[in-house]
Amino acid sequence: MRVTLRTAAVGVVGGALLVGCGLTSGSPMVDDVKPGTIGKGLPLKGADLTVASKEFTEQLILGAIMGIAFEAAGADVLDRTGIQGSIGAREAVKSGDADAMYEYTGTAWITYLGNSEPIDDPHKQWDAVREADAENGVTWLPPAELNNTYALAFNEKNAAKYKTKTLSDVAALSKSDPKAVTLCVESEFSSREDGLPGMQKAYGMEIPNSNITKMDTGIIYTQAAKGSCTFGEVFTTDGRIKAMKLSVTQDDKHFFPNYNVAPEINSKSLKEHPEMAEVLAPITKKLNNKVARELNSKVDVDGQDPHAVALDWLVREGFIKE
Repeated sequence: MRVTLRTAAVGVVGGALLVGCGLTSGSPMVDDVKPGTIGKGLPLKGADLTVASKEFTEQLILGAIMGIAFEAAGADVLDRTGIQGSIGAREAVKSGDADAMYEYTGTAWITYLGNSEPIDDPHKQWDAVREADAENGVTWLPPAELNNTYALAFNEKNAAKYKTKTLSDVAALSKSDPKAVTLCVESEFSSREDGLPGMQKAYGMEIPNSNITKMDTGIIYTQAAKGSCTFGEVFTTDGRIKAMKLSVTQDDKHFFPNYNVAPEINSKSLKEHPEMAEVLAPITKKLNNKVARELNSKVDVDGQDPHAVALDWLVREGFIKE
């Protein structure tokens, strides 16, 4: 979603680390798949394409979805998913070391393009990113409904006790009962302007540092579920929200940027293989937060392999056949 270095729920992701100015050799995707509702006529037959992603669960799944779809359309695909950090993955596509990946509009607008203020309307933000990034040799295809942004979540007991449905409610609670609002957050979130400092300023929250604990992402969900902290910083598409029965506060002032996912493609690659757009369009249209939570949960909660989860979903939706 963003520059945040989320740890994948799988173990070591091979063949996808940045070395010097380039990437180590990836692994060929060797799925025995055929066209379903996409890829008919094998429009990408003869194409050699490299697919990238960042290293956290959702990105690994989305990278696999993209790569398998290209395979079904006839392409030979090199898997370079699992690149550490947003900048590395971005540079891979921008430089042509990779041809395509699923990326987040908010990350592009704020981190890559250097804007400090997000655009409230999701489509307008995507359009602004698409227009600005064209000069960088990167083409953005239409976005998905999937919006992986920040939120605060809390367990059922605290939901019943405090009834904080919105971030404005949390802000009010921080003033009326300061001890009640304890936060578990990532280190990066605690210092980002589109994270904790900006959220406190926008909502007028008064949370002392003694009430804020920094920890790894995965632990946050566990601690929030236990009630060790009243509120935990979460991502809106994370499968652990449902699995751990967490409630998510509404961002009623629309502070957090939109992080809608969309295919980010090297413009030269797209010019050479414009069929990539038609292959991905129906898949992207199907991606939303419900789908993302379901797929992410299969990895983060059930321990399944991201590639297998992606393949199963594509088959189940009829996009491809095995």
